[in-house]
Amino acid sequence: MAKIREKLYVTVPSLFRCPISMDVMRSPVSLCTGVTYDRASIQRWLDSGHDTCPATMQVLPSKDFIPNLTLHRLIHLWLLSSEPPSPEPSPDNLRSLLRQIQNADDDLAVTLSKIAEFATISVENRQKLAAFPGFDSSVVRTLAGCSSRIDASENAICLLDSVLRENGNPEKIRRLILDAREQCFGSMVFILRNGSVKSKIETVRVLEFLASDFKSSKLIAETQGLLPLVAGFLKDGGEELSNAVLSLLGVVSVTHSAKVELVNCGVVEFVSKLLRTCSSATTAERCLRVLAVVATCAEGRAAIAAEPSCAAAVVERVTKAAKAAAEDAVAVLWSLCCLSGNVKVRDDVAKRNGVAVILLVMQRGWEEHVRSMCVDLIKVLKGACENNGLGLKLGSYDTKTTHIKPC
Repeated sequence: MAKIREKLYVTVPSLFRCPISMDVMRSPVSLCTGVTYDRASIQRWLDSGHDTCPATMQVLPSKDFIPNLTLHRLIHLWLLSSEPPSPEPSPDNLRSLLRQIQNADDDLAVTLSKIAEFATISVENRQKLAAFPGFDSSVVRTLAGCSSRIDASENAICLLDSVLRENGNPEKIRRLILDAREQCFGSMVFILRNGSVKSKIETVRVLEFLASDFKSSKLIAETQGLLPLVAGFLKDGGEELSNAVLSLLGVVSVTHSAKVELVNCGVVEFVSKLLRTCSSATTAERCLRVLAVVATCAEGRAAIAAEPSCAAAVVERVTKAAKAAAEDAVAVLWSLCCLSGNVKVRDDVAKRNGVAVILLVMQRGWEEHVRSMCVDLIKVLKGACENNGLGLKLGSYDTKTTHIKPC
């Protein structure tokens, strides 16, 4: 019997234990002292008024902490290898878990964690949740009511993102969230400020899902502090988060005030740098979409023109982009060179063989308004070439555009 007990006993690596609770960390985060704790434990410690690191008793110059993603992955792999798979909840168990959510008891974070774990196992599980009566309203209600509980908020947004991807009842979920938008958006902003990268990505995806029409997009854009917050992720948020943010900004920037707010918080600089340096075609195309949106206002055009190499980066990408993104690139160049008549940008585009690039783009077959923009661009760029003594270098392009007769 003793030997059997020894085999069943699992030694937890000390590195995986929270120095406060001594339990295996669910969400490891590191203080500025370099010591890692479970998020819930250190948050309670700091919220109770302490200003020291519990392990070292050093006074903290900053109470901020960052997710320890490497340790989180190691703990997750260890749990998978050391714990037997838990049985899937039965319908009765799911109902019981939903009742616990609805009652908002003290174990709310634990309950949501159990359901979120169930959802991550398989597509079939997510489909079960999506179809389960009362699931969507329970999770939305939870999100609306836990704007100061990061673990509960993150699990709620994870579940919402899972349900939306499995097409549970999207219109109902959209209506539920928008009906409680002040509380729900408050929780989402809380996650964007304090959550893990994964939960930030999920939140941005949920926000994009909500932006189904002009009114919804306007409500999201008008949420105080939201646009500068998400735009800031473009600076150093990582590729997946940046892609999610770019996609969101491309659909929520529907009003003049939203576009101006983006310009004021530096989005043109961030997007321009991404466009110049990214290797992903998807990222580049989403950058072009955001620039095309911003270029529809005078403030946006001025910011793009003032950003070094932005127009050149657009010229570089236009022939490599998919058709929709190429149209965005043409719109940006037309806005700068024709609508604004910015001489500096026009000359820069002309020097980069802009006429040949636009002629090449015109071969793709366009709607009349895009062809019209292309013809306008060729006119002003040819004029710039003539004024600056530049020859038209068409030899390197097999344009086959004998039918094009720009004036």
